[in-house]
Amino acid sequence: MSAAGFHPFVRLTARELVRFVRQPSRIVATVGTPVLLWLLLGSGFARSFAPPSGHAATTYAAFLLPGVLTVSVMFTAILGAISLIDDRHAGFLQSVLVSPAPRWVAWGSKLAGSAAVATAQAALLLPAAAILGLPAGATGHLGALAALACIAAGVAGLGLALAWRVDSVQGFHGVMNLLLMPMWLLSGSIFPLEGASGWLRVVMLANPMTWPTRALHASLAGVFDPIAWVATILFAAAGIALAASTIGSRR
Repeated sequence: MSAAGFHPFVRLTARELVRFVRQPSRIVATVGTPVLLWLLLGSGFARSFAPPSGHAATTYAAFLLPGVLTVSVMFTAILGAISLIDDRHAGFLQSVLVSPAPRWVAWGSKLAGSAAVATAQAALLLPAAAILGLPAGATGHLGALAALACIAAGVAGLGLALAWRVDSVQGFHGVMNLLLMPMWLLSGSIFPLEGASGWLRVVMLANPMTWPTRALHASLAGVFDPIAWVATILFAAAGIALAASTIGSRR
């Protein structure tokens, strides 16, 4: 990445942030949907949940909070990736690609803007951890923010790589729902890994979304999980590398 691309990168990233702020319906949808899901599931399974041994969450609502934060990040990051398709149809993407700016600016600004918005939105729900009695503390909240940022970067990178190859918003939605929803459902967001059946537990351990969710659970519990954090950073790096290799290698 050259220094020559820094100014256009900042300007295009700011464009993504301004675009988001000017779409209040998008803000309501990406925040309201996870909150509604949290309230309904947290209330519906309130008396049916037995926390895993040694888990900091004593209620299902507390256990579900990291999953709600994860899905909030996913929704927002994917909407940011969809804007790549809109920019292509409007001709703006072509203008960026033929400009003197380095190639990485095209995908880097999209990824940075999407990840920043997704992380900031999920951060609005973090104070609920204290209300639910999770012993996160200041260090735990910082760790949770870092985990959310890694999830946002990984999902945004994956979304941008797919949006580069899919030319319709409808097709993109179908592909992402088929891919991301199972990843979220089998990440330990809805039910704990420890209570899953044998074959499903193997699938969950192989799921790359499991480890960022696990790091998020650990951070909100005030615990450091080194294995989960290594996998979380690798997930973010893989998403960024996928976007870079897909968009950065094609004209």
